Amino acid sequence: MITLYQTPVAWGTPNLSPFCFKLESYLRMAGIPYSVKLASLATAPKGKVPYVEIDGKLMGDSQFIIDYLKNKHGDSLDAKLTPEQLAIGHTIRRMLEECTYWYIVYMRWVDEEGWRAYTPVVESMVPGVVGGPVPLTALRQKMLQILHDQGTGRHTMEEVQVLAKADISAIATLMGNKSFLLGDEPSSFDAVVYSFLVSIIANPVDTELKQYTLSQENLVRYCARFKARFFANWKPPESQAA
Repeated sequence: MITLYQTPVAWGTPNLSPFCFKLESYLRMAGIPYSVKLASLATAPKGKVPYVEIDGKLMGDSQFIIDYLKNKHGDSLDAKLTPEQLAIGHTIRRMLEECTYWYIVYMRWVDEEGWRAYTPVVESMVPGVVGGPVPLTALRQKMLQILHDQGTGRHTMEEVQVLAKADISAIATLMGNKSFLLGDEPSSFDAVVYSFLVSIIANPVDTELKQYTLSQENLVRYCARFKARFFANWKPPESQAA
């Protein structure tokens, strides 16, 4: 069985890290048994979450892990996709992971209301995930510097939400009336789409981006459909059930 190491459960979702959530979603979609443990960045092979213990070794990066599992167990989710569908899925995945992700981080770490809501989550990760007692102010300043260097931190909240809404609009348009991103059956790319949409919707702060996402009726139906199919039996671990 695979051991999945990730951040704590919060806000009623399996994970607030869209990358941890993505990997857990894929494992459920592919029917691969797994157990969950709280991560420690001190032992994470790439210094990030999620990571897994599989075949007696630790492996990091959600996409590399998924690619490894596809090679090991077969690729029933994507085997029937056309080259064009694979290209669309790849493009959406990269948009979410390399752009939308930073907008989500911004709303949790930069926006003052978002930071107040996210602070208890960060506190629950220290020292377990972070690796030791780190003052929250210092941790936040480090994240603000990372966001500034990356570029998203140079924008205003209004500007960030304009960019993020464009990403959501693109997904809603491409999905249309399909049951899943690329058709009537789910693909591995749906693990990414679902995890990022829920990361936005679950935010207790009523942001413009959250309301815009909820206004996309096809995406709301999609999230409900995905949850009913793959997470209907999910409940938080007893140690994190509060």
